[in-house]
Order: sequence, then structure tokens, then C-alpha cells
Amino acid sequence: MSTNANPQEAIEQVQNAYQRLRTEVAKVIVGQDEVVDQVLMAIMCKGHALLEGVPGLAKTLLISTIARTLSLGFSRIQFTPDLMPSDITGTEVIEEDKSTGVRELRFVKGPIFANVILADEINRTPPKTQAALLEAMQEQQVTVGGVQHKLPQPFFVLATQNPIEQEGTYPLPEAQLDRFMFNIRIGYPTAEEELEIVRRTTSASRGTPEAVLTSAEITRVQELVRAVAVPDYVTRYAIRLVRATRVSEAFEPSGGDSGAAERPKLVKAYVGWGAGPRASENIILAAKARAVLSGSMHATPEHVRSVAKPVLRHRLLTNFNAEADQVTTDAIIDGLLRDIPVEGLTAEEQRRMDAVLK
Repeated sequence: MSTNANPQEAIEQVQNAYQRLRTEVAKVIVGQDEVVDQVLMAIMCKGHALLEGVPGLAKTLLISTIARTLSLGFSRIQFTPDLMPSDITGTEVIEEDKSTGVRELRFVKGPIFANVILADEINRTPPKTQAALLEAMQEQQVTVGGVQHKLPQPFFVLATQNPIEQEGTYPLPEAQLDRFMFNIRIGYPTAEEELEIVRRTTSASRGTPEAVLTSAEITRVQELVRAVAVPDYVTRYAIRLVRATRVSEAFEPSGGDSGAAERPKLVKAYVGWGAGPRASENIILAAKARAVLSGSMHATPEHVRSVAKPVLRHRLLTNFNAEADQVTTDAIIDGLLRDIPVEGLTAEEQRRMDAVLK
């Protein structure tokens, strides 16, 4: 990937690399196209992702396969109830110089010192250990014994959890959930996909993915994503989506025109606590990544809408009524996208949006 390419050439190079990467991932993973896209978008935005799905859906295999195709250092941490923070970050040990007899403390790095961290079954360890990831995810460093140790770059935490088994688990605190850019839901494969999965896993031959992008190339992709233009009306639309979830505040649908419209009904009925400013930032960043993957240097409302669910679903705290009526956060986000208008569109843009809504 050339450093001197103009933006359009750079996008074409990213798309070519993306297609090669998808080809390599497909050697191991069957289907799950949208899941792969969302994991890659998180990486393109320097974000972290939480993958949710029942056992047997290849969450761990997907993450390790993507790590191999990106030619990055990979570390898997199996979260268990007895895991300690130092088992993740590392610890200081006393080391003696045999020639002089002098003893000194030496820091032994933990598995967190890698580019891609697979935090497997992250909800199976207590909050004390879960919190060991907070500084790493936010500050890209760990502090041990008052000394800061920088993590290798690029750095991503890709965590998995089982949403149905609650015995012996510790739900992630909202503050830690908010550190994840995406909450990615993995569903069951189709009948044809499952047939192909069984064929592959019960045969002697196994696909071996090859590296597609280097660390330097990933960094350039991240810089390209940041350079994508976002019109003000698109940013305002993303912010309105997020602010509409904050039931504790007055609804300002038109950027300060308080009371001009009703808050979406599903939000009023079922949301106990809404998303914070980090959600607005992540929606715009994710929309930029989606624009790059679609071959554009301009983000649109369609790009915002396409990333709203993975960005918002773990940032909405539902109330008892939602649980009683079995209303999911995805259904609430659908209501947001239906009821919050896009303002400032041209006639052609409005026509395209109407086509998407239909």
C-alpha cells in the first residue's frame, strides 16, 4: 500500500487488500460476512469489539484467523474466575545478578503485550480482573509498580462472551462496555453454511490463511479513515440519534430546538439510561470506515444507519418494561432509525434515503 497515493488510489488499494483479506478469512470461516466487516471496521478505527454468540459459532476461531491475516502479534487470554490482574498485565519479580549479588526488580510482561488480544469469555472473571483491561483499552498502556509500560501498536482488544449462560459469570460494568466500539452479535449459520462447516471440520484438509496487511499498512488505513470527510448534517444526524436515547434530558431533535418533536416512543417506554458522547464519536468513526469499504471518501446518513446497531446496542440500558415485554435494544434502535429524520438533505439525497427506508 503506497504512502504517496492520492485518496482515491488509497481507497482502491484498501478495497483490494480487503478483498484479499476476506478471501483468506473464508479459507477458515464460513459465512458471517457482516461480522467480519464489523471486526475489520473496528480495527480500521483503532477500536475494540465485543463479540456475543452462543457456543460453537467460531467466535474464537474468527478472531484468531483475522489476527493471522493481519500479520500482527496475537495473544489469547482465557478468562476464568481465578484469573488475577497480574496474569494479564504482567508482574514485577526480584532478580539477582549472580556475579555481584545485587537484587533488583524486573518487570515480566503479561499476555496483554501483543497487537491483537483475544479476551475469551471475558464475563467469566470477576470485575477486579476485568478492570485490568481498562487502562490498556483507553490509554494503550499498563501501569505496574507506578511505572507506565506502553503497549505495542496497533493494539486491539477483541473479546467474546456467551449471552445465554449466566451461572458463574460476571456481567461487564457499563463503564467497561462503553470502551468497546462495537458489540457484534453472531447468529446461527444458514443451512447451506452449516453444511459447508460440517464438511470442512470433518475432513482431513484445513485451510491456512496467509498474512495480507502489515502493521505499517494497517496504520495507513487508520489514517485514511480519519481523513474521510463528514458533512455537518451527517454529524448532526448521528448526534441526534444518540441524544434521543437520553431519557433523563430534554429532547432536542433539531440541535437545540427543544420540544419541536416527540422522543421516539420505544425510547420513552423502554430505555432507562441512554448512550454517552463516546457513542457519537464511534458512530462517526465507524461511518467513515464503512465509507472507505464502500469506495468513498465521504460519509453519508446511510453509512451512519448501517453502523448504529453495533455501536449503540451495548450502550442502552433498558428498564423493567423492556424485559417484561421482551423488547430488545436492537428493536429500540430500529425505532430510532425510523423516527429520527435526517435534516439538511438535498432532493437527490432524500430520494436515496427514502429508498433505503422502504
